[in-house]
Amino acid sequence: MKKHKTNKESRVTISELMLPSHSNFSGKIHGGYILSLMDQIAFACASKHSEKYAVTASVDKVDFLKPIEVGELVTLKASVNHVGTTSMVVGVRVEAENIQTGKVKHCNSSYFTMVAKNDKGISAPIPGLILQNKTDIRRFVRSIIRKEDAKTRRNRFKDSEFELASHLEILKEYNVKVTL
Repeated sequence: MKKHKTNKESRVTISELMLPSHSNFSGKIHGGYILSLMDQIAFACASKHSEKYAVTASVDKVDFLKPIEVGELVTLKASVNHVGTTSMVVGVRVEAENIQTGKVKHCNSSYFTMVAKNDKGISAPIPGLILQNKTDIRRFVRSIIRKEDAKTRRNRFKDSEFELASHLEILKEYNVKVTL
């Protein structure tokens, strides 16, 4: 195993034609199907980087920006954006192309935290990441900030630290009825 790798060494791209069997009741491609493809490519990318089996530890927010139609060619691109000791953040971008017009649209992006596992299922060390340009550095630092923000969000609403009175005012602006 190399001590460090570039993200180019583990990039993965897959394309798949969207079929009627992939659609939901409204005739658009089912979001769950796209999520499954995203998880598969994140696994492939993380396994390629770590040279080990990788499992999904978490998925950052996924926003479905544009619907995907039956008959469009969906392309998913994945690369390692950040590494820890045993975990990696894999950025996944989803684009759909109308194969008749050639028009491409960005449908969603997300970040998968993947953990490398050894043959016994224990978290295993992975190669570091060689940052070669401004984009590599931006993506790495962005992953650090995203991780810190997630920790702050989790800690902000711990039951032991939650102050009910300070949050009741916020609820007045929402379609809720508080019955304490």
